[in-house]
Amino acid sequence: MKNDCSQKTIAKPCSMRGIGIHTGSETEVSFKPAGADEGIRFVRTDLPGKPEILATVDNVDLDQVVRQTVIRNGETQIRTVEHVLAALTGLGIDNVVIELDSCELPVGDGSALPYVDVLAEVGTVSLDTPRQYIEVKEPICMVEDSVEMVAIPASRLEVTFKIDYDHPAVGIRSASFAIDPETFRKEIAPARTFCFLKDVEDLRKKGLLRGGSLENAIVIGDEEILNEDLRYPDEIVRHKVLDTLGDLALLGKPLKAHVIGVRSGHFYNVKFVDKILEKTGHRPSADHSLPMGVEAIRNSLPHRYPFLMVDRIVELDQKKLRGVGLKNVSVNEPFFQGHWPNRPVMPGVLLIESMAQVGGVLLDSFPQFRGRLAYLLSIDKVKLRRPVVPGDQLRIETQFEKIRGRTGKARSEVFVDGKLVAEAEMVYRLVEN
Repeated sequence: MKNDCSQKTIAKPCSMRGIGIHTGSETEVSFKPAGADEGIRFVRTDLPGKPEILATVDNVDLDQVVRQTVIRNGETQIRTVEHVLAALTGLGIDNVVIELDSCELPVGDGSALPYVDVLAEVGTVSLDTPRQYIEVKEPICMVEDSVEMVAIPASRLEVTFKIDYDHPAVGIRSASFAIDPETFRKEIAPARTFCFLKDVEDLRKKGLLRGGSLENAIVIGDEEILNEDLRYPDEIVRHKVLDTLGDLALLGKPLKAHVIGVRSGHFYNVKFVDKILEKTGHRPSADHSLPMGVEAIRNSLPHRYPFLMVDRIVELDQKKLRGVGLKNVSVNEPFFQGHWPNRPVMPGVLLIESMAQVGGVLLDSFPQFRGRLAYLLSIDKVKLRRPVVPGDQLRIETQFEKIRGRTGKARSEVFVDGKLVAEAEMVYRLVEN
């Protein structure tokens, strides 16, 4: 039976055109109905094969999340998705196909209102499948740098946001809304994006804001706001609520929680979305059972004889970003035939390879990275302290300092009988297989 708890899609196709705020390129966007549980799917009609990208946090390219939210599938990228995602979330639309002929969504007037207008004109229809909500049962907190994000239990979606800018025209402001279609249309959707005039030149040097102007953004000068009229006295903080709603759409399902953000932006919003999934059980942990033998390792790594340099994984800790593997060095290793056969010593480059492979297994244990290849971008601070000879067992300990987007930096150490024999720092890049 169809009711308000049913999933929704749009009643019929619709479209709009506009320029991207960062690329300045003109884009045509078409919205098409989608079936239940299909989610929000973007399609690049300008590329061969019309590649698709599902709007989920797994597909966010964190390396590119600067003043915008960017999703990616391999080399296919779609930029500035937050306003259209906010419109869909605010209007309660669960499933839709969004086709576009460029890499960036149109900015319109800098708000979500142009998207709301075109979507509201065609209306929505209920599907025969009920919504599956992500419900927060206990508080979830994230504090990084000066940013605070909290989600607390609630029977519906509510968003509170606080900004704190050392500027006479902005200062400290906050806004709070219970999200429903009517409130979103009237109180949030019209709020425009903003930037500080002092940042414009630097952003344009980075290839951003090529399509930005007073027509599609609030510009804040040294002392005052340059636009003649604001749509709300607190339009800036309302736009932060809008951005937060857009990023929450990357959960992939509607949320029941009161989300509170302080000084956050797209980068931290996306990290918090991932944390919500983890804490609510919607981000499954790795299904690897420990210890992992050779067959399980072969399912994680593309390497095969004679280049598989890990025999066993004895520790994988996603929270601590740490992995530990073992390698038994036999006199029958094929490299000993040519590497000092009269005094066999394991080549240092293969010690480095064993470190890299443990890191690769750890990266593959994350659901969002599974199936991708971990390439080495750089190797630094390599030290080979002791020779490794037949009969040694290597204990390879790899600790990631950070994993951001598709890039990770790790420090690895190799021990034999508790003594350090090799160490290195490595930077990985994850690519499509």
